[in-house]
Amino acid sequence: MPAPIETLRKQKHLANMNIPLPKDIYGPKRRNSRGVNLNIRSHYYPLMEKMAAFMDKQYSVKPLVAFDIADDASNTHSVTTPYDRRQTVGSVQWATKEQATKALDAAWTAFHRWDATPVAERAAIVRRLGDLMEEHMPELMALCSREGGKLLTDGVDEIREAVDFCRFYAMRAEEDFGQVIELPGPTGESNRLFMGGKGVFAAISPWNFPVAIFCGQVVAAAVSGNTVLAKPAEQTSIVAHRVIELLHEAGMPRDVVQLLPGDGPTVGSVLTSDPRITGVVFTGGTDTAQIINRALAARENAPLATLIAETGGMNAMIVDSTALPEQVVVDVIQSAFQSAGQRCSALRVLYLQDDVADRVIEILEGAMAELHIGDPRDLGTDVGPVIDEDARKGLLAHIEKLKAENRLVAETPMAAEHTQDGTFVAPVAFTIDSIDSLTREQFGPILHIVRYKASELDKVINDINGRNYGLTFGVHSRNESFAAEIAQKMRVGNVYINRNIIGAVVGVQPFGGQGLSGTGPKAGGLHYLHRFVTEKTITNNTAALGGNASLLALGDE
Repeated sequence: MPAPIETLRKQKHLANMNIPLPKDIYGPKRRNSRGVNLNIRSHYYPLMEKMAAFMDKQYSVKPLVAFDIADDASNTHSVTTPYDRRQTVGSVQWATKEQATKALDAAWTAFHRWDATPVAERAAIVRRLGDLMEEHMPELMALCSREGGKLLTDGVDEIREAVDFCRFYAMRAEEDFGQVIELPGPTGESNRLFMGGKGVFAAISPWNFPVAIFCGQVVAAAVSGNTVLAKPAEQTSIVAHRVIELLHEAGMPRDVVQLLPGDGPTVGSVLTSDPRITGVVFTGGTDTAQIINRALAARENAPLATLIAETGGMNAMIVDSTALPEQVVVDVIQSAFQSAGQRCSALRVLYLQDDVADRVIEILEGAMAELHIGDPRDLGTDVGPVIDEDARKGLLAHIEKLKAENRLVAETPMAAEHTQDGTFVAPVAFTIDSIDSLTREQFGPILHIVRYKASELDKVINDINGRNYGLTFGVHSRNESFAAEIAQKMRVGNVYINRNIIGAVVGVQPFGGQGLSGTGPKAGGLHYLHRFVTEKTITNNTAALGGNASLLALGDE
């Protein structure tokens, strides 16, 4: 047998052409988003140099609509950064109720023209947006950090997810809506299925994913043939404004997608009360989703509106005695504390089997002590700020309550010189008796730990399912049959085995929940766009055109 080196020398090249490059892993129809490895100097320093140009820039934004809007200082709000409230990012002029109504007028008028636009043209615009966001990644990342308090790693993931949404939904629209579907039927009859947009969609997005979720909602609705009124979260309106600017640059007509920054009582009331709103796509709290649902249902003489909602969760992870403690802790730290715990998918309740609980908690305490809290623009920072003072106060109230009950397990030290001017909350872990001890989701870096005996496993599963939240769930076990059985029993949208429970990938791990955690279908999934369209079947009696079609066909032979 020849030596391996001799075999290699006979090859024309050393590259294995059967292994696709990262950009090609999804095949020829969808290009993968471009990544940045922040641990490689040749990637990190050029990115930071480009981001530096936007770190002190002051933005002044207002609604992006189909008509001109005058400056209004009385309705303009200053935006400060969560990691240092002394620093301003710029200002946002909020939309008035009258402007929101006028924007809806324009969207309603534009709908039929946009719905008649060929799917390929709509998809091309969305793809161009993805390309532009890749090109402008440094600026969008800078805004994510300055306005939303996001870490650099979170910023890279955020922009990549938005780009993936654009390319995935463009591909799905062309495949699903780009041609008439012939349906089988009786001889002499033609049955065809057409799919088109529903009308005007309101897209109401959260601050924790101000580019990815915001972009995903808007492009999904628009590429499906709907006009869109986009209301970003009040806290992150500047970066949303920049995304819509890029969307218009990509060729999206201004009356098809309009941006309405503002508060819920002003803008939201228009978007949920007007009978011309045919659908709402929403990501945010469960309570807000229920308010929107009631408002849509209360409209008099209005068609039943579509509500696509992805809401919160009391996400749990079960760890059994066979799990590897070191791996468990790595995944728990990421799941509970990355993004300062401000993900709907974040881990809230960790169930540890008694046999391994002490060891896991010991390692967890050590890992939490090593976390660095501070400026999210610093690559060495592990945990950044929470979004605003209201969020901080609510989390601290819960923390103080559990501390008073002597339930503290571990708390990450927080240096005042790095955090005193921002809205920071230190990662903290507590023991509780069960998931039923929690009255609501705590949207921040707070982990709750429950010990359980192996004999109590069925009760644990019933307790988790009984809360009726069904977003994400994790199980750590080296017993494959055990992990598979638990995964099957959990009523959730996403189950993760022996890994963290955050960071779903578009088209690979479609994301979304059930019960109190959402309506479905799953974002970034095969069926998502179908919720944005109507179906029309046209049946034609071809025999009425002159003779039975089948007999005519026989006559040609």
